[in-house]
Amino acid sequence: MGILSRFKDIMSANINALLDKVEDPEKMIDQCLRNLNTDLAKVKSETAEVMAQEKAAKRDLDAVDAEIAKMNNYAIKAVEAGNDEDARKFLVEKTKLATKQAGLQQNYNLAHENAEKMRQMHDKLTSDIRELEERKATVKGKLAVAKTQEKINKMTSDISGTNNTIASFERLEKAADAKLDKAMSMAELNANKPGAEIKDLASKYENNPDVDDELAALKASLGQAMTSTEQ
Repeated sequence: MGILSRFKDIMSANINALLDKVEDPEKMIDQCLRNLNTDLAKVKSETAEVMAQEKAAKRDLDAVDAEIAKMNNYAIKAVEAGNDEDARKFLVEKTKLATKQAGLQQNYNLAHENAEKMRQMHDKLTSDIRELEERKATVKGKLAVAKTQEKINKMTSDISGTNNTIASFERLEKAADAKLDKAMSMAELNANKPGAEIKDLASKYENNPDVDDELAALKASLGQAMTSTEQ
């Protein structure tokens, strides 16, 4: 009865427990079903064998029961015929058969118990496989949705990183604008220093020695020319 020990967990297992053992459900769910169907084929074969043993044990028991009844009937007929010695022989045989019957009854009880366990195991595994087959598409659909959600989560995380980069760039741009504004303001302040305007205006009227000399020479030349003309 090694099959009972090999598949003893089937009776206590449920479909969720079977799925929990799968490391990668999407890739392994079909393999899980194949394994269960392989187990079912073994259980079915063993169940058929045990049920055959049960039937054989029942036939042996029924046969000895029939023999006991026959010996008892013969003993009755012998007594009715006044043949007590013959009746005694039939009763001795009946006693022997009764001893054999006890052993056959024990064998049948054990075979019947084993066959019942195997039938229950077969029916339980068949039911689990049917349920898993019905749920397979739903489970795979959930796994596909979960995978899509994981991708979306990763994309969201990547976008968050991009947003952080853009925010950092904007901070740098603001810092550059601030530096430029400060530099331009400083230039404006330097251009409007106290006294700068007066100094520029005074330089406008300062005598330029070279220009004054040139102007005097020009006037002298013109005066000489006019004198020559008058004469």
